[in-house]
Amino acid sequence: MRPRRYCSAFEASSGGELWRVDQNVVRCHISCMAVDGTDHDSPTLDQARRQLEHYGLGSDPQAVLVAVRLISAGARLGRATEVHFARYGLSTGRYRLLADLEDHDGEKSPSRLAADLGVSRATVTGLVDGLEQEGLVARRPSAEDGRGAVVVLTARGAQRLRDMAPEHFARLEEMVDELTVDERAVFLDLLSRVVRGIGALTAE
Repeated sequence: MRPRRYCSAFEASSGGELWRVDQNVVRCHISCMAVDGTDHDSPTLDQARRQLEHYGLGSDPQAVLVAVRLISAGARLGRATEVHFARYGLSTGRYRLLADLEDHDGEKSPSRLAADLGVSRATVTGLVDGLEQEGLVARRPSAEDGRGAVVVLTARGAQRLRDMAPEHFARLEEMVDELTVDERAVFLDLLSRVVRGIGALTAE
């Protein structure tokens, strides 16, 4: 029986080195598993092992399983956060921009926002346009560079963050409530190491 597919495309890792697999063999492979949130234990280690054996690959099935589960969890979390922030009339991107301004004395240049949020200037422009229409941010000339502009958190924007804070942070705490304090510390360390490896997906 043909193994179940559970990832759209990947580059296998062996001995710590990233190596490219024949693209004709490995397109549309490990995909489409457990993205509806109904099965938190899918795919399984056996599925990962069978899939790799099917394509004759020597990658570590546990490593592949961890990566695929993380991608699936990220997709579910992304959808959940959009639902969450919609309660407050925001999107995830808009909230991150407002929170970043609040954390930096209420103003920043668009280029700095883009760099700190890890998005493009065009994305920042779109986010600022929407927030400005709602009166949550404003643009004004930069005091340092009269030719440029900075994005400023308005009183209305600051109030939106204050109003949502109690419920927002309570829900965040509830999301990780099954982890103990020690487990959360370990998780943060593991997560930072995984984040450092994300470049393996985008490297040429």
